[in-house]
Amino acid sequence: MSKDAEYHTTSQGTSHEERFRGKRILITGGLGFIGSNLAHRLANLGARVLIVDSLIPQYGGNLFNVAGIEDQVQINIADVRDRSSMDYLVQGQDYLFNLAGQVSHLDSMKDPFTDLEINCRSQLSILESCRYNNPDIKVVFASTRQIYGVPDYLPVDERHLVHPTDVNGINKMAGEWYHIVYNNVYGVRAASLRLTNTYGPRMRVCDARQTFLGLWIRLAVQGKELLVYGDGRQVRDLNYVDDVIDALLCIAVDDQANGQVYNLGGDEPINLWRLAQLMIEIAGKGFCRLVPWPEQRKRIDIGDYYGDYRKIHSKLGWRPRISLEEGLRRTLQYYEQYGQHYWEEGPEAEPRAGYPQDLESCQEDSRQLEAGKDHATDHPPG
Repeated sequence: MSKDAEYHTTSQGTSHEERFRGKRILITGGLGFIGSNLAHRLANLGARVLIVDSLIPQYGGNLFNVAGIEDQVQINIADVRDRSSMDYLVQGQDYLFNLAGQVSHLDSMKDPFTDLEINCRSQLSILESCRYNNPDIKVVFASTRQIYGVPDYLPVDERHLVHPTDVNGINKMAGEWYHIVYNNVYGVRAASLRLTNTYGPRMRVCDARQTFLGLWIRLAVQGKELLVYGDGRQVRDLNYVDDVIDALLCIAVDDQANGQVYNLGGDEPINLWRLAQLMIEIAGKGFCRLVPWPEQRKRIDIGDYYGDYRKIHSKLGWRPRISLEEGLRRTLQYYEQYGQHYWEEGPEAEPRAGYPQDLESCQEDSRQLEAGKDHATDHPPG
């Protein structure tokens, strides 16, 4: 039985999920956050799951993520940038959930060529492997709301113009459209799911490279201080990971999704100050404080965002089922129990980019402001 049995939710599409029993399924990035939760779901449905992951430390792969299903899945440690490996691994697979990627926005600005390799070139290589070695496979690609950039209107639907604010968003946009082109031109069935802020068990929480939510969750569990940038009024929507898995499975089994892109979204948009407070309330410990924006983050921030998921709801019947409060409670409970497997990146890791430097600069900026004049960091925004 999977360790996450108490966190598992019943799918909204049981008839769809029955179609995965005995199917051969490849998950790239399968030791990461979303990929491992998908592997747990599919293994429990009786699918034959092959996980491919490079286990590059800073990208979130963690062998503990498959604790409880080790005997039900196969794991191949490989890099999706290796074309010869992918040529072999895609053969005979019924479905490919393409979740491998570089997700750090700051890292993409500091090292744009690595982001290009992983989020563009490797995606094209994977599709070429499918085209020549398994053209009947169904591919579901994990895209991101980051491709929209600063919203022109809210909620953001799929017709919204795409104008990313960082290199990661540009490369993820290209990776998404490679999938759509290969569907339309070569008949490799593919669809894309534009994720918003996803959270839940098995996410990377040792830093903010994957998402600020991960670091906040760790700090809340440890009873420490959560730093909120700016005035805390930035609005976001969130999806609990089980709801995201439901969406991935709905897209995989329904051929009307082929060649389509779909937004996900939440029903409870929330500003970040209130989100930090809610985490602390549920955890029963910790505290939060407003701090000035680090300049490198402010330049690529998208402001308020929440998505319009009416397309996937009307076409495929998906909608989020887990409330924000319930999802946060499940997530915090998971890390209370298993946090020791997630707090650190590992001895082989490279120095962390992004948040630690940002945290230091934030603290310094805050000290300077406090020394110079009064400001409103101790008061919640209206």
